[in-house]
Amino acid sequence: MSKDAIPADAHEQARILAQALPHMQRYDDEIVVVKYGGHAMGDEQVARDFARDVVLLEQTAINPVVVHGGGPQIGMMLDKLGIKSEFKDGLRVTDQKTVEIVEMVLAGSINKQIVGFINEAGGRAVGLCGKDGNMVKAKKVTRTTRDKDSNIEKAIDLGYVGEPDEVDITVLEQILGRELIPVLAPVAAGVTGGTFNVNADTFAGAIAGALNAKRLLLLTDVPGVLDKSKKLIEELSLKEARKLIADGTISGGMIPKVETCIDALERGVEGVVILDGKVPHAVLLELLTDHGAGTLIKR
Repeated sequence: MSKDAIPADAHEQARILAQALPHMQRYDDEIVVVKYGGHAMGDEQVARDFARDVVLLEQTAINPVVVHGGGPQIGMMLDKLGIKSEFKDGLRVTDQKTVEIVEMVLAGSINKQIVGFINEAGGRAVGLCGKDGNMVKAKKVTRTTRDKDSNIEKAIDLGYVGEPDEVDITVLEQILGRELIPVLAPVAAGVTGGTFNVNADTFAGAIAGALNAKRLLLLTDVPGVLDKSKKLIEELSLKEARKLIADGTISGGMIPKVETCIDALERGVEGVVILDGKVPHAVLLELLTDHGAGTLIKR
């Protein structure tokens, strides 16, 4: 076939692949933990595209670990069953009935749907939760709030809401590097038994730290960290991230995300990225192109 007979888009594909090479080499045999948010996984086609991207990472000798959320899906199931749910301090109050639904939705339907999409895309996914192999032991979350009238600090009881206390990566060590892709639901056992609902960002940060991951990607429904003029901040140091929280630039729901990033970095993760999971191929844009996507926070 002559050079002129080769379609233009084929030349473009080859050029893109060549440009991706140094990025592939940078992450060769490295661990990348991807937190896949509940809002980012609402569209089936987006979910299938995400699955293909994860399989591509594994095919390029990167070791992806997927941690997924599912807040909207849990909310829909609770509504369907007529179970009322409330939030305090941004976390779902989880009683005994609710935690049973949380476990059913997260470790059941959502987890297996993601596993199915990855397998359909040619990968070999393994669905697990924090309970499997005692991977994550959780302790009860404690939160306090200050009464505006009396100025008295009161404890908030969130029920069966936990945060990682111990992480054992034995099971993951048996999976990674064997052409298998772990897909983890943020449900964990308590140190003394029981079941805890763990925030997916926090869960992913603890897993990434225990694995000394090269990158932790937090896929959400916003472009990343924005400055006061609402423009994307492409890169932050730990010191700068703390400063932006202190001066109010980082506010609301972005505060716990950035605090998760800081914690993961202090646990040993090299870099954490907050990016919009609804952007097509966001993971590939971040890892395998010069452009990147979202806000990188690094040590």
